[in-house]
Amino acid sequence: MLSNTCKYALRALIYLGKFSEDGKKIGIKKISEDLDLSSPFLGKILQFLVKQKLLVSVKGPNGGFGLGKAPDKISLWDIVITVDGEEFFTNCLIGLEPCINHDPTKPLCPVHKKYAKLRDEIAVFYKETSLQVISDDIDKFEDLIKL
Repeated sequence: MLSNTCKYALRALIYLGKFSEDGKKIGIKKISEDLDLSSPFLGKILQFLVKQKLLVSVKGPNGGFGLGKAPDKISLWDIVITVDGEEFFTNCLIGLEPCINHDPTKPLCPVHKKYAKLRDEIAVFYKETSLQVISDDIDKFEDLIKL
């Protein structure tokens, strides 16, 4: 499972990918209102993403946040790995340790084979899905999607 921090980061970057075109910066107040997220919590997440170079920020009356790279250069994988690490893509579904740490002298968990395949497919989806792809898809479903 993704952490709430990661889910908020995904939503915020998708939002910025959609609405901060041509270097436009969007203020924290507008982002938090539009996404219905706590401004202080979102602010901490966005500042972390600035430090990780996924976002840029500008202070002042015309300041705000924007993407640190083009939307087609930021994948969902980049965001999840930056915020939550690789555990989402390596952990066993019902175990506590990543499958990579599995003791080969012991049997695998009963869902390992099926889940490992699904987990690999999910990883491919996250790697291949950029903010640009999502932004383009939002246009098709604007009446259904609330970031």
